[in-house]
Amino acid sequence: MSHITLIRHGQANSGAKDEASYDKLSTLGHQQATWLGDHLRSTAAFHPRVFSGTLIRQVETAQSMGYGGILMQDERLNELEYFTLANLLEQQRGTEIPTEREGFITHLPMVFTAWQNDEIDNPPESFAEFEIRVSDVMHEIASGPGPALVVTSGGLISMTMRRFLGLDTTSMARVALAIMNTSMHRLFPIGDQLSPVLFNAVPHLETPDRHYAQTHV
Repeated sequence: MSHITLIRHGQANSGAKDEASYDKLSTLGHQQATWLGDHLRSTAAFHPRVFSGTLIRQVETAQSMGYGGILMQDERLNELEYFTLANLLEQQRGTEIPTEREGFITHLPMVFTAWQNDEIDNPPESFAEFEIRVSDVMHEIASGPGPALVVTSGGLISMTMRRFLGLDTTSMARVALAIMNTSMHRLFPIGDQLSPVLFNAVPHLETPDRHYAQTHV
């Protein structure tokens, strides 16, 4: 079993209101990814396998990190469709979508809970389906030869933490809210299963001149 380092994509279009318009990196997002790639090379990090989802922001992050030439894309690593779920919840139950970041602190757990409880009609995928695809792809990557980098998104990372730490849905949502752009999260084999040994690390953004680049949205 190999260890996996999950990476959230760089800053995307933070002013977006739907999935399509969100799915591209900002200028800062490209810079965050470049700095992370430089950091990994300067520390001689060994990752012979690099994966991403098929979303533009995930692929662009891997490319700006310098791994475009060896990148393997897998749509199971794509993000949950949060904007779609939020819009459906608003249409069906009148739950307004926040316009400021502070509002998402309560909104995201509400969306996740309604989704898990099958209270959102016709979602793009069920909560259970999302959980299964995340579990399946993590198992397959861990079964491969050598350490792997996985460039993905915050919702998928929070689901992975839920799976390996036994988090309830509210805690999973709080984890998702905390995850920074281009942060690293490592799963390491301990016994016969993977265990989280690193969460939300941004060593490439720790110097004072880069603190402004520690973004969540």
